[in-house]
Amino acid sequence: MNTQKIKVHFIEQSLLQPANPITVNLIGAGGTGSHMLTALAKIHTSLLALQHPGLFVRVFDGDVVTAANIGRQLFAASEIGLPKAVALINRYNRHFGTDWKAVTMEYNRANLKHVQQHGACITISCVDKVQPRFEIASILQQQHKNHGYGRDNARYWMDFGNSRHTGQAVLATIGAIKQPASKKFIPVGSLPFPTVEFKELFEAAKEDNTPSCSLAEALIRQDLFINPSLADLGGSVLWQLLREGVIENKGFFLNLRTLKAQPLKVA
Repeated sequence: MNTQKIKVHFIEQSLLQPANPITVNLIGAGGTGSHMLTALAKIHTSLLALQHPGLFVRVFDGDVVTAANIGRQLFAASEIGLPKAVALINRYNRHFGTDWKAVTMEYNRANLKHVQQHGACITISCVDKVQPRFEIASILQQQHKNHGYGRDNARYWMDFGNSRHTGQAVLATIGAIKQPASKKFIPVGSLPFPTVEFKELFEAAKEDNTPSCSLAEALIRQDLFINPSLADLGGSVLWQLLREGVIENKGFFLNLRTLKAQPLKVA
């Protein structure tokens, strides 16, 4: 009989039954980000039904909606020219009755003074370039160091990335999370940053920074359903963490060509 204990991560205790909404910063409101906001709205509404205070979300994005965004991203033709963050937040606030906020700037060191004013327990990055990930990692480490253990201190970072048919989401802790004693599991308090665990893969990645002029051109670079698929699976990891307080898988790799998802175990 296999009696080997499974490694798991238990959520930071103050987030299990919080007195106030859990703060979330969503960085990027494009392909994956626009769909991830839908997942966060579902999580928020479901948590409220379970007598939980839910989420408070800010969306960071400095881009505006273009014609190429219609169809693959969650924008309408009537929103062309509007800041992406504003278009999404206005729509979701009306639909779900939330008071979430749009921040029409990039989450980077150039805007560090403003970014540091908006700390969050959970940061979710949906950016399509490598360098911003390293900037986000640096900013989150600095926020955690500066803000101690306050309500909005940075505790978790979930990073999304994808190519045309494949993608991944990885959940990391920002600093060590105190774990309870367990006879059944092996609690793991530190989940490494994706920029550390997969540093070589990130640095070797080839980027295409040319903007798409049409939906057809955008679909050549990214499959129509890669972004919502990633958002749904990533939302499931976050939902399990918030709802059950413990996770065995910290993320996944997804291949839509083969229709296979490979979990990333807590280790």
